[in-house]
Amino acid sequence: MLATLSIRDFVLIEKLDLDFAHGGGLGALTGETGAGKSILIDALGLALGARAESGVVRRGATQASIAASFDLPRNHPARAVLAEQGLDGEDVLTLRRMIGADGRGRVFVNDQPASVALLRRLGDTLVEIQGQMDQHGLLDTATHRASLDAFAGLEKQAVAVAAAWSAWRTADRELTDAQAAAEAARRDEDFLRHAVKELDALAPKVDDEEKLASERQLMRAGSALGEAVTQALGELEQGRGAVASLRTAHRLIERNADKAEGRLDAPLAALDRALSEATEAQAQLEMARDALEFDPARLEKIEERLFALRALARKHNVAVAGLAALSEKFSAQLAALDDGEAGLKKLAAAAKAARAAYVAAAETQAAARRKGGAKLDKAVAAELAPLKLERAKFVTEVAALPEQEWSSAGTDRVQFTVSTNPGAPPAPIAKIASGGELSRFLLALKVCLAKVGDAPTIVFDEVDSGIGGATAAAVGERLKRLARDVQVLVVTHSPQVAAIADRHWLIRKTTTRTAASTDVLALDAMGRREEIARMLSGTEVTVEARAAADRLLATAG
Repeated sequence: MLATLSIRDFVLIEKLDLDFAHGGGLGALTGETGAGKSILIDALGLALGARAESGVVRRGATQASIAASFDLPRNHPARAVLAEQGLDGEDVLTLRRMIGADGRGRVFVNDQPASVALLRRLGDTLVEIQGQMDQHGLLDTATHRASLDAFAGLEKQAVAVAAAWSAWRTADRELTDAQAAAEAARRDEDFLRHAVKELDALAPKVDDEEKLASERQLMRAGSALGEAVTQALGELEQGRGAVASLRTAHRLIERNADKAEGRLDAPLAALDRALSEATEAQAQLEMARDALEFDPARLEKIEERLFALRALARKHNVAVAGLAALSEKFSAQLAALDDGEAGLKKLAAAAKAARAAYVAAAETQAAARRKGGAKLDKAVAAELAPLKLERAKFVTEVAALPEQEWSSAGTDRVQFTVSTNPGAPPAPIAKIASGGELSRFLLALKVCLAKVGDAPTIVFDEVDSGIGGATAAAVGERLKRLARDVQVLVVTHSPQVAAIADRHWLIRKTTTRTAASTDVLALDAMGRREEIARMLSGTEVTVEARAAADRLLATAG
């Protein structure tokens, strides 16, 4: 709720600090005509993002400043807006607006620079101002559907419709994407079939290029390497050959080693090692010679495959290693094309079923809305007669929307309409005749929708205009009832309304020969008595007026 309002150098107000924090309930703002009650409402409106003009700066000042602070519950919708901007985390939300004499302005949210658009978004969730000229809230038809749903308790239907809408949109998107893919595949069918044939002929593998290049390099060097290996083997085998010589030497020493009393053991061991290594070297060289045998036909095949793979990779603008994956992709597209009709039929059936499920959920919701609308009509009707609107009729219209306007909120439009004279067709609530009549109509509707909506503070600007007596008392009683659920501030000329308020502020205008100023005074019990007596009697407060004020306050209490 609204906790404080601070105003500096705004129109006729030099300095003003109002504290609304000690309890919500019904607060009354009174004062003589021209005292500046509308200035207070205008200042609050600016703090909530209303359009600003340089003319609001008090004469002689360089800038006007308005700051409004709000106690913000943890689950309040304003927190989601703040979280988007990284400004959440505090229990008190402060909106500050500064307007220079040159028309330039600055905006702050929790002391962080912000935009007027953000201020307006936050303001819409915090305060609803119901005035006679510039009114929002329930006059905006965009709010009617949500208001009716909340009044009728249609949260479950709303969830079901939103889920069905999402499922339908998903199924429809999948069908559209599949149809587009099938159409593209049909356009590219000849290309796909040719490409798959080429790829299948080569049967590329991810590591083809690396293995083939390595083998080609080895084969190109095969001739020179083979000659070197052959020469090495020749050296080992020249004459009797190194291996044969080592074997003979080993045999001679081995036969006579036992006669040398150990002196030939070391040479014999060395010969044994040399013979073993030479034999192994000869075997490995023979294996290498066989493996390195140059095969021109094999080299030609390797080079042909490498050339074909690289040419195909350039053709499809991929790496050679990517040809295997490309082959799988093209084959899958062809398979989808060949089996596409069946797949499309399946997706079309799913989209049709999802649409039917959405329509069914929306029809259930629409029926519940019509039932809830009738209940709301009856509730509002009960409030009209005491407010001197007995000839008026309130009608909640629930009308089907064209399919292109369907949404996650359903398939129908909700609009609150009013007929102020018997026989006249209902018209949008914003178009009924007089401001005072409209304010009372909105009061009746707001009382019925007391627990609906985000704004925890409602301001009524002269809702009692043009009425008195029992009708004014009925207005006060309904404001009091509404104030059980939300914070209500009312600018009033009615002593009956002022008497029933929980808190009372007097707006005073002081005029000198050179200047005029407006201030606001929080009234105690005696102050309230005097102000209500003034409202009853006029300029001169009489004993009779004070007695009448006492009766009003006693009755209200």
